[in-house]
Amino acid sequence: MFLKAGALSLALLLASRVLGLVRESALAGAFGASGLADVAVLMLTLPDWVAGVLASGALAYVLVPAWAGQPAAHVAATQRVVALRLVAGAALLALLLALWREPALAWLAGGLPAQWRAAGSVALLWSALALPSALLAAVWATRLQHEQDFAGMYAANLVVNGVLIAAIALAAVAASGSAIQWLGAGLVAAMLARLAWLHWRIPAGAGEAAAVAGPSAALPRMNLWLWAALSAGLPLALPFAARSIASQSGQGALATFNYAWKLVELPLLLAIQLVATLALPAIAKAFAADDQAAARRAVRSAFALAWALACGAAAGLLVGAPAIASLLFGWGRMDGAALARVAQWGATGAWGLLPQALIAVALAVLAGRGRMKPAVIAYGVALAVLLAAGGWGWTGGAQLMWLLNALFGLVAIATIAALGAQVRSWLPWRAMVISLGGLSAIAALSFGASPAALGPWTGLAAAAVAGLLVVAATWWGSVDLRSAR
Repeated sequence: MFLKAGALSLALLLASRVLGLVRESALAGAFGASGLADVAVLMLTLPDWVAGVLASGALAYVLVPAWAGQPAAHVAATQRVVALRLVAGAALLALLLALWREPALAWLAGGLPAQWRAAGSVALLWSALALPSALLAAVWATRLQHEQDFAGMYAANLVVNGVLIAAIALAAVAASGSAIQWLGAGLVAAMLARLAWLHWRIPAGAGEAAAVAGPSAALPRMNLWLWAALSAGLPLALPFAARSIASQSGQGALATFNYAWKLVELPLLLAIQLVATLALPAIAKAFAADDQAAARRAVRSAFALAWALACGAAAGLLVGAPAIASLLFGWGRMDGAALARVAQWGATGAWGLLPQALIAVALAVLAGRGRMKPAVIAYGVALAVLLAAGGWGWTGGAQLMWLLNALFGLVAIATIAALGAQVRSWLPWRAMVISLGGLSAIAALSFGASPAALGPWTGLAAAAVAGLLVVAATWWGSVDLRSAR
């Protein structure tokens, strides 16, 4: 039963990510890399990004452990209190965004041409209108996570993306003046449809317990909320801030950087971070039992698998970024020059998968030991450096990708160092050397070549072969990777 439920949840997670890529592909086809594309990308992503930074991860870190073993009445009471406070805060934030949308637009999309600024201002109004729904959805999704209804939780993303893709299709054939209105209405409809789905999946009668008062509705202490929000929000803030800084370089740069980051984000979410998520229960259990041997095996296997997948994905992007970018974004109104930049920036960002693999597993270990502060501090410093670089004029997409790679490297060093002296026995050195060697060989062979000349499908096949060779070589040469089955 658990295997079947896990397979279904994984399938829905994969489907939601793929449909998210289809949504980005539809945006590229409908608007290309234009000022309208910048406005559309900003409007459609801002509500869920705010919810992710302020609430989604923090709710999971704080409420899921607090709800463990609690009766349904207590869970429902706490859920209602949190929901009311978050929706009230979101309403206030939406009002501030609506009132100060011009300064917000200057920071979020500073390179937007004058002819699109009015549309950008309207877009932020639609985003503000969608904010309370996004925050409430974060609370209800956390309740489904507590109920272990992962199918319902992941299917909610399918609902959102399905409605948004329909809205993008309608906006694509509408006049440019009304496109934002179609997208805005679609955004609000998608948020409401997700709420309806989540409400339907929450156990029947859960709301009846909301009248329970007193200690049952008490919330965890504020200090815990703060560190949880920072731990979950700062990693999301880095690429978003880089995208906003890239927008300063001119029309279409925000959308182009967004498309390029999607090439990096898919293997990051579906492979590397998934490994860390699956490894966390075994790691936490080993630490709770003070079983050092089990902890060592679990951590070494997780590092080996995450690192091998990161090197394989990076090899695939180095070889096949033009092909993948062409297949995903090279149609409709996307022009060739912008598509070439998407591929170049995506291939550059591929190197950042390596430190992010180390970070993902190190964070799982730190979470299992209740020591997240070093990671929060490291991410905070990285964000400050990124913002300072933007102020110094580092607004080129390739520049920002290289800077992100370096900052992720510094965060990786900080999180690895926070694990303590025993990390030397936790790192699978042989597996890491083999994977890095394979990636380096492929990078050397592809240096100076023209992957775009291969054609989309041939390039995609070459990317798959490159990635599989790296992972297969590591599998053959490392017992740590073979034990990660």
